[in-house]
Amino acid sequence: MKKPYIKRWLCSVLLLTFIAYPFNLYSQNFKVNYDENKIAPYILPDPLKMENGKVVKTDYAWWKQRRPEILSLFEKNVYGKTPSKKLPLSFKVLSVDQKALNGKATKKEVLVYFTANKKGPSMTLLIYLPNRSKPSPVFLSMNFNGNHTITSDNSISITQSWVPNNKVNNITDNKANPGTRGIDSASWPLKQIIERGYGIVTFYYGDIAPDNKECLQNQIFSLFRTSSEVNRKPDEWGGLGIWAWGLSRAMDYICTDRQIDPKKVIVLGHSRLGKAAVWAGAQDRRFAIVVSNNSGCGGAALSMRAIGETVKIINTNFPYWFCENFRKYNDNEAALPVDQHELIALIAPRPVYIASAEDDKWSDPKGEFLSGVYASPVYKLLHTSGLSIAAMPPVNQPVMNTIAYHIRTGGHAITLYDWERYMDFADMNFKKQK
Repeated sequence: MKKPYIKRWLCSVLLLTFIAYPFNLYSQNFKVNYDENKIAPYILPDPLKMENGKVVKTDYAWWKQRRPEILSLFEKNVYGKTPSKKLPLSFKVLSVDQKALNGKATKKEVLVYFTANKKGPSMTLLIYLPNRSKPSPVFLSMNFNGNHTITSDNSISITQSWVPNNKVNNITDNKANPGTRGIDSASWPLKQIIERGYGIVTFYYGDIAPDNKECLQNQIFSLFRTSSEVNRKPDEWGGLGIWAWGLSRAMDYICTDRQIDPKKVIVLGHSRLGKAAVWAGAQDRRFAIVVSNNSGCGGAALSMRAIGETVKIINTNFPYWFCENFRKYNDNEAALPVDQHELIALIAPRPVYIASAEDDKWSDPKGEFLSGVYASPVYKLLHTSGLSIAAMPPVNQPVMNTIAYHIRTGGHAITLYDWERYMDFADMNFKKQK
């Protein structure tokens, strides 16, 4: 085996180790509970009972009263408020290759400018679309390490944004290098996705904001603040809110691309990017389907269960992800006025897929599943099926209704098995639209 391939294999192994076992990195200073019998009693808020105690019985009451109320509770207590200010977006197509993936796909790189100043903040979209005569449905998903890492294609631009240092990849100055091309390709089965008739739109989440303590000092964050503001307000957004905002800005571009069907966009995310994807799907109703892959605490898992990663652990390790008000619920989850089943309910009646992994105890698979169960009454109020079961299904036996769920073998990662189920789910739902 030649040395470059040895390096690429080692990079992939180390990357998958990091993704699969986050608790090794972040749980060292905490006593982590994985015992269901040690969960303190809690009472989940009822998504169909308003703050004044009135029960929601009609579509009108949901859309006009309860849904805005729940959305506001998440803004004030969990993710922070997404600014309503509109930026002067513009788009520049950097490259087009109509013979990508052995002629089966068209590949594009598109630069999205967030200000009129072309030297200001921007993000780069990498797009793969099946070569066909009609607009394609697409998966929209952020990536962890740069567009150039999802495939070994040498023509893809290497990100210029901040990346974490990594000795194996020879990153010592927070700048990506050619040695990282394709290191995440196992998580992006482009060939299979294109063959199923779906496209991919992705961007590096570090283009929106770096995933470090400087997150809240980045250029995009500052675009929504005045020069006199120094400290973050208690309900001001954090990293997850900014990344979710970036997904909606990618959707703005998608709506201009005639090769993409804007009514068939599936927003998907894994792990921390799954948290951002679900929050984006809850706020932006243009997304036709929302997919949560191992999103855990602050994503699909119920916070009040306080098992695996807890509110205190996540706020301690990543204080810039959520709004500062969320810290009030460190070791105090039972006091939360809202929980993650209500986040899933905000997506209703659109289809949502929640996925867990058997060995990913850190992300609380049961808590992820229960969010689907307890969101179902809202789906049923809005004349859809919700989740059809009340007990977790066996491993590798997905259940697909308007809310879908599976728990697969393996750990904290996004695999070909996951992607195949998401495409099955999209096929099922888009067929209903015809």
